[in-house]
Amino acid sequence: MALLITKKCINCDMCEPECPNEAISMGDSIYEINSDRCTECIGHYDTPTCQKVCPIPNTILKDPAHLESEEQLWDKFVQMHHADKI
Repeated sequence: MALLITKKCINCDMCEPECPNEAISMGDSIYEINSDRCTECIGHYDTPTCQKVCPIPNTILKDPAHLESEEQLWDKFVQMHHADKI
């Protein structure tokens, strides 16, 4: 399941540079997560880094519109970062 940045976002700029998949970018008014690139940091870290660095609790949540298993997230990571080795 990809993550989602809620309207609680204060645009502090903490999450965007920490995303190893470059899935976070500035939207119209707050940062947004591209669900096609978000792997919840699977393949990079044990926990989602954006959630870890966000200073506002419960601002970055699992996106119910993009349900994915851990295996699907892993496959997405492999396609983005190791497709040339498949």
